[in-house]
Amino acid sequence: MRKTFVFLALLAVSIIGLHAQEPAEWSFSLVDKGNGEVELTANVKIDVAWHVFDVKVPDGGPLPTTISIEKLKGATKVGGLKTVNSKLRTKYDDIFKMEYGYYEDQATFVQRLNVTDKAAFVLEGVLRGQVCSEIDGQCIPIKEELNFTSKNLPASLVVASSSAGDAKVEETVAETAVTPTDVAPVDSIAQAPVEKGDLWAPVIDKMKPYGQEEETDQTYWVIFISGFLWGFVALVTPCVWPMIPMTVSFFLKRNKKSKKKAIQDAVTYGIGIIIIYVTLGLLITAIFGASALNNMATSAVFNLIFFALLVVFGISFLGAFELVLPSSWTNKMDQKADSTTGILSIFFMAFTLALVSFSCTGPLIGNLLVQAAGTGSIIAPALGMLGFALALALPFMLFAIFPSWLQSMPKSGGWLNSVKVVLGFAELALALKFFSVADLAYGWGILDREVFLVLWIAIFVLLGIYLLGKLKLPHDSDLKHVSVPRLFLAIISFAFAIYMVPGLWGAPLKAISAFSPPLKTQDFNLYKGEVHAAFDDYEIGMEYARKNNKPVLIDFSGYGCVNCRKMEAAVWTDPQVKEKIDNSYVLITLMVDDKKDLPEVIEVVENGKTGKLRTVGDKWSYLQRHKFGTNSQPYYVLLDSNGEPIGPFYVYKEDVPEYLDFLNIGLRNFKKAEETNMN
Repeated sequence: MRKTFVFLALLAVSIIGLHAQEPAEWSFSLVDKGNGEVELTANVKIDVAWHVFDVKVPDGGPLPTTISIEKLKGATKVGGLKTVNSKLRTKYDDIFKMEYGYYEDQATFVQRLNVTDKAAFVLEGVLRGQVCSEIDGQCIPIKEELNFTSKNLPASLVVASSSAGDAKVEETVAETAVTPTDVAPVDSIAQAPVEKGDLWAPVIDKMKPYGQEEETDQTYWVIFISGFLWGFVALVTPCVWPMIPMTVSFFLKRNKKSKKKAIQDAVTYGIGIIIIYVTLGLLITAIFGASALNNMATSAVFNLIFFALLVVFGISFLGAFELVLPSSWTNKMDQKADSTTGILSIFFMAFTLALVSFSCTGPLIGNLLVQAAGTGSIIAPALGMLGFALALALPFMLFAIFPSWLQSMPKSGGWLNSVKVVLGFAELALALKFFSVADLAYGWGILDREVFLVLWIAIFVLLGIYLLGKLKLPHDSDLKHVSVPRLFLAIISFAFAIYMVPGLWGAPLKAISAFSPPLKTQDFNLYKGEVHAAFDDYEIGMEYARKNNKPVLIDFSGYGCVNCRKMEAAVWTDPQVKEKIDNSYVLITLMVDDKKDLPEVIEVVENGKTGKLRTVGDKWSYLQRHKFGTNSQPYYVLLDSNGEPIGPFYVYKEDVPEYLDFLNIGLRNFKKAEETNMN
């Protein structure tokens, strides 16, 4: 156990060490510029062979240096962020296919402010950007907190005599709601739109005539079935499988005179397992909430932690060390089960199983909950845990009803360790998915599609070699011959690895599109059949549609959305679907988990509570909730250039003919509206 904690500590230190590098050193000050104005000055000293980016970078490029002011009192902004006394360099980047500006050695960024009330002055915000290496291309995110009060203002500052009037005007403006397209600096917080008949106006009621008042429950079935399958995987792990005959035999011996009573106890035990896991799913949702779970599932910290945990679990499954919960926990639960009677004792036994099996079921449950959280649904985690617990409890109940089946169960032995090793390889492969989500959401560009595929190919080739007995790991028994099931599994593993090889040249690989990074991250791509959104900004895309008189397809998506990738690979790549989207619609893809900062924090009132939209993803997630009354992805909706619906919405369903019908309905309604307007 000590070795395990040492390993975890070293892993944590190594992860923290990645963020501990500081090739850019920042210092901040407020400088008196006269006439009641000050400059927020940010000086940066940059290490040799590193650089930071300019304040303006073309869309789709690296992260520019920006200041996001979240709270500003006693002052107003004057202009935007700019650089002074800094040598701007430019270069054309072959990867981003664009020219951008950057700074080496040192740079000074300034934001001018007009101070209206020295005593009330407060400035809070964040400076963000990237510092990148010229040698290996490594980029490290910049996040510097800003916190200034009246004490930090220059002593020489003299506020203009009209400041009181300015402050009064500022307070008056702050009471007026404006749209994001009309954002004005109001304590540097833009008020969100809602009540006006504009592009952001709600259309929930207007979509009802199209016959879709509620979303399909297909996603719920997918989550439930996924949980059920993960539960069956958990059954054949070394932590759970040996417990089946031991526990069922215990119940049968406990009630030797009454087989009926033994069966009742075993069924109660199974129900106890279900209650424990479903309660866990409900608790997680109640504590965090569906939207918080969705945000957490796409946050860099969460995904990096889960990546590290899966790597640790994977290495443990391969036999490097054992991961077990403290024995005192399980001992206490055993004592409770022995000291109590009736249903309560059976419940404690079920809880003991949950604790004993945690080292095997933990990563499986984690994967399931992340998948459920990504739907944005309140009940999805509970449904997933219901499926998981049902699969886990079913054998205990069936073997209690039919005890003779116990005789035909495979005995515990070396095969269970082989199952554990196979799961170890699978955990290492899944770990890369979580790292990829963080990499995409924050735009680091570390794990592109080629790197991901090469790692997966290596993992599954090694798995195939292991299944053939050519690779022996700790705790493995001697393999005298290769069984037929192992041979078939080896064939599948090798075939899967070979299937992924063409992906290195751009093949779409639809079978793993839900896990691998999108094709746009691939440097060398010979495939031209994918669909690319023309716009990733709602207002800009709608303005283009208005000028060109075309209908709009809004695609609410996410970097961590598994089902979004499936739809893009299985449906959008169909030639008929691609032709209609490319030629008949203006496609606007809005990533609800995009972590880029907004130029201004937007303040919204939602369900009676005031909230702040700080990132691009926050803005698009709010648009989806406010305008369409939903929060799950993928979510496709058809609009005219005024933001009015011209057809039903569409959620996750890999059905090309049905998706074509969905697109055709929108086109027909758009043409009808045009003809009506002409008449």
